[in-house]
Amino acid sequence: MITAEFSLENSQIQWLEQCQSFGFKDKSELVRTAINSLYEQLKQQQSLRESAQLYAEIYETDEETRALTEAAIVGWPQ
Repeated sequence: MITAEFSLENSQIQWLEQCQSFGFKDKSELVRTAINSLYEQLKQQQSLRESAQLYAEIYETDEETRALTEAAIVGWPQ
């Protein structure tokens, strides 16, 4: 594994000091887990943005999709 050096806020250091109470063997494991979790969240957000953009493009260009969507929301509260 590669070693990295970076700066953290005092409150973040204090939180890292409690790593074992969260079930991590050491601070490095907690940081790796946090980075991996953030990475997965960002990938998912990007995927959702791309999906939403694709659906928006389809909605704009496909009359049948617009008609189905409008029919599905009839009667729903505003």
